[in-house]
Amino acid sequence: MPATAESVRAFRERLGLPGLVDVHTHFMPDPVMRKVWDYFDAAGPLTGVEWPITYRHEEEQRVALLREFGVRAFTSMLYPHKPAMAAWLNAWAEGFAARTPDCLHTATFYPEEDAAAYVARAVESGARVFKAHLQVGGYDPNDALLEPVWGLLAEARVPVVVHCGSGPVAAAYTGPGPVARLLARHPRLPLIVAHMGMPEYAEFLALADRYPEVRLDTTMAFTDFSEQFSGFPPGDLGRLADLGDRILLGTDFPNIPYPYEHQLDALERLGLGDGWLRAVCHDNAARLFSLPG
Repeated sequence: MPATAESVRAFRERLGLPGLVDVHTHFMPDPVMRKVWDYFDAAGPLTGVEWPITYRHEEEQRVALLREFGVRAFTSMLYPHKPAMAAWLNAWAEGFAARTPDCLHTATFYPEEDAAAYVARAVESGARVFKAHLQVGGYDPNDALLEPVWGLLAEARVPVVVHCGSGPVAAAYTGPGPVARLLARHPRLPLIVAHMGMPEYAEFLALADRYPEVRLDTTMAFTDFSEQFSGFPPGDLGRLADLGDRILLGTDFPNIPYPYEHQLDALERLGLGDGWLRAVCHDNAARLFSLPG
C-alpha cells in the first residue's frame, strides 16, 4: 500500500524535523519517464527481482505527493543515454524548476563536444545539482570530453549525483575504479555517490573517508527489496555512523517498488540514533544546498 502522509509526518515529528530533503527523486519529460518505466517493467529478467513502480502517476500528482510527505526540497534527476540529448533535458529541467520552486534545479551531461558549454550555461542559469548515470549512459567519467565539465563543477562547488555502483546491473564503467581515478584528479569535486555505491558499499565508503567532498545517498539501500540481492555489510555500520555528516536521504521516488516510508523505516532500523537520522534526512542536505531556515 502506498505511503500515507500521516506515517511520514509521524516520522518527521518524532525527530523534530521541519521536513525532509530528498536528493534523489526523478522528474523527466513525460516520454522519457515512460520509457524509464518500461525499463523497470522489464527489469525482472535483468535483476531476477520484479520491480513494480509504486508511484506511476502524472507529474502534478507526484509533486503533490512529495509535498504531502513533507519533502521540502527534492530533485529532478534526469540523464541522457546518447549524444545530443543532455542539453534538451537541461532545458526541460530548468522549466520544471521554475514552475516547481521546491525542486532543486537539476541538470545533466554526456561526453560530447559541447558538454562544457551547456554545463556552463546550466550553472549560470542556476543549476544546483547535476546527475551522471554511468550505467545507463555507458560512458567513462574519465572521458577527455568531460574533463572541463568536472573542473567547472568542482570550481563552482555544484554537487553531482553519480550512479557509479554496479547495482542493479554492472556496466563497463561502473564500480569504484573509474570514480577513484576521477577523484584523484579532482579531489574537491562535490560528488554524491548514488545508492550508497551499491553493491560496492565498502569501496565507496573508503572513497568518502579519503575525500571530504564525497557524500553518499541512501537511495534504495537498506530496504527489504535491495537487501535481497545487495545486502549492506553489517560490519560497516560503524563507518555509516562515522560519516553521518555526509550521508544524504535519497529514495528514487517515484520509481520504487515499495511505499515511500519504507526507505525511512529502513534507515531507522539501522539503530544509529535520532541525531544521525536528523542529519541524514534533513540537516546534511539543507546545509549542502544552503536551504533557508
